[in-house]
Amino acid sequence: MTDYIDVEEALDLPGLRVVLTPGIPGPWSESAKAILQVKGLEYVPARQDVLGPNPALRRWSGQTSAPVAAWEDEPPRSNWLEQLYLFERLAPEPRLIPADFDARVEMLGLANELMGDDSFIAARRHIMVRDFTRPEQDPETRKIFTALGDKYGYSAEAAAQAPDRCAEILQHFAARLNRMRDHGGNYLMGNHLTALDLYWAASAALIEPLPQVNCSMTPLFRAVYTNTDPVVAQATDPALMEHRDFIYDQHLVLPLQL
Repeated sequence: MTDYIDVEEALDLPGLRVVLTPGIPGPWSESAKAILQVKGLEYVPARQDVLGPNPALRRWSGQTSAPVAAWEDEPPRSNWLEQLYLFERLAPEPRLIPADFDARVEMLGLANELMGDDSFIAARRHIMVRDFTRPEQDPETRKIFTALGDKYGYSAEAAAQAPDRCAEILQHFAARLNRMRDHGGNYLMGNHLTALDLYWAASAALIEPLPQVNCSMTPLFRAVYTNTDPVVAQATDPALMEHRDFIYDQHLVLPLQL
């Protein structure tokens, strides 16, 4: 169990502070934690309330979502790419951003397909809201996911487009992974771990979360995270989930400390 402090407490602390969402393996938070773990960076975890107003976090970072990373008296960073570059600066080794220009551009572009505004995570979230605001859901669940939909810009149009968007990204990642394997590489960028592998490992929770023994979740959020959309399921090559498991086995510590 992670020992979180309140954001108010974190404001004036020195060093690295990271605001995270307790109890839920959110891909943005879990990928940030994975990068910190691989790099051996020590940090103070602070608590974000996923459905709360988070006034201190809003004052500090200008928004209310997690993760947020802050180093010393530098401005807090609430964007995954800014956080990656901060962590890379604080712990240059092991390097998770390729040094080669072309490889770096390619990796960051692929990472954006998982982590950005119009990404796999964003599209998968629209599917979640679609499914858990349906009339057959209990009123409290509908209330929770209606609020999340309002926060994240849900619309019927976005939900209609989301399965194909997820499938497009999954198919490209599967093809890439199988191509790397054919050439003797174990990672999405070839022979070396990069941030892209960690982003995928965290994002894969939105298809099938890690088993309960390795990722303790409430029944509701396990159901929410487990994909049931047929278009997304059809596009999920088994190699993708195998790669998720490989990354956790080789580079990260289980069970997840949520």
